Amino acid sequence: MNFRALQHQYITALRSDIIPFWEKHSIDPQGGFLTCLDRAGAVYDTDKFVWLQARQVWTFSMLYTRLEKNPRWLSIARHGIDFLRAHGMDSEGNWYFALTRDGTPLVQPYNVFSDCFAAMAFSQYAQASGDSSAREIALRSYHNILRRRDNPKGTYAKIVPGTRPMKSYALPMILLNLVQEMAWMLEKKDADGLRTALMNEVAGLYIDPQTRLVHEHVAPDGTHLDTFDGRLINPGHGIEGMWFLMSLAEETHDTALITRALDSIMATLERAWDTRYGGIFYLMDAQGKPPLAMEWDQKLFWVHVETLVGLLLGYRLTKRPDCLSWFERIHEYTWQHFPDPEFGEWWGYLDRRGDVLIPLKGGKWKGCYHIPRALLLCANMLGEIDG
Repeated sequence: MNFRALQHQYITALRSDIIPFWEKHSIDPQGGFLTCLDRAGAVYDTDKFVWLQARQVWTFSMLYTRLEKNPRWLSIARHGIDFLRAHGMDSEGNWYFALTRDGTPLVQPYNVFSDCFAAMAFSQYAQASGDSSAREIALRSYHNILRRRDNPKGTYAKIVPGTRPMKSYALPMILLNLVQEMAWMLEKKDADGLRTALMNEVAGLYIDPQTRLVHEHVAPDGTHLDTFDGRLINPGHGIEGMWFLMSLAEETHDTALITRALDSIMATLERAWDTRYGGIFYLMDAQGKPPLAMEWDQKLFWVHVETLVGLLLGYRLTKRPDCLSWFERIHEYTWQHFPDPEFGEWWGYLDRRGDVLIPLKGGKWKGCYHIPRALLLCANMLGEIDG
């Protein structure tokens, strides 16, 4: 495998394709970003989803701090920060889910995930710019997230309390990333304590010791309920969380945990790879029963790019050959199916056969985040491996 050529491929796509697309099409002169973009970059809806606004701020701030001190990138991040600062929060400091184009609240802050990405955005922007007020907002949001951790949806939760208690993987998984992103501004003992607790929770509760698959929902003691939610496997979500776990385990020199997380990635790929058409299934049932979601067999952009990151990180840390063989397979599928050579950027959603399902480049769930983050991380790791 030619690591140097691959590194060039990934960084060139980032610099020449992905970032220019969002620079050209998504910046709204009225403030913030327009993320509902069709194949050619034309805006087809002007609603603004706070988590995607925050993710784009994070991306351009991250590019400024980790790739190149390009003043335009910092200016784009500031453009988003100013919009979020003016319109993103309610009176109690909770972040809305959606706003109208002018920033009028549209969808209530019904869960804590907007807050997580806002905290990461303001943290990364503060790191890039030295803006002390952004740092304060990041810290305030971070503490608000921890305060709401046991009841992240608050009054918007639909489940009747006590009927079927379950714990969701989504929040501890994203908190793994959040604590790493914000460690630079947190008290070391506090960051270390939360990091250790989260690593133990994710590894101890959600990775099945027999199948090594990550379950999206478990009973409070980690056992699996024989229900749709209890059997749900989200391969991309599981793999993304496992590379978060490996990254933190590298910081703590926990080789056993690195191995456990990497074994989970491998077990997931063995189960979720579509042997007929290629690509990774979106959702699966742990017992092979009929899945609840109709979109279970779709092939999604973020699932594949997060898997590329996880496999390269696993190889860099362990030099296991199965990481490289799987990386080659996922790389070939990803680059063959997702990039759009005519209009730039990447498709988001393919059907099982790998044909474009929805001709969009951005929407309610796809913005400027997963692809640029993955391309930069992969390029950096390919350079480290080659060196």
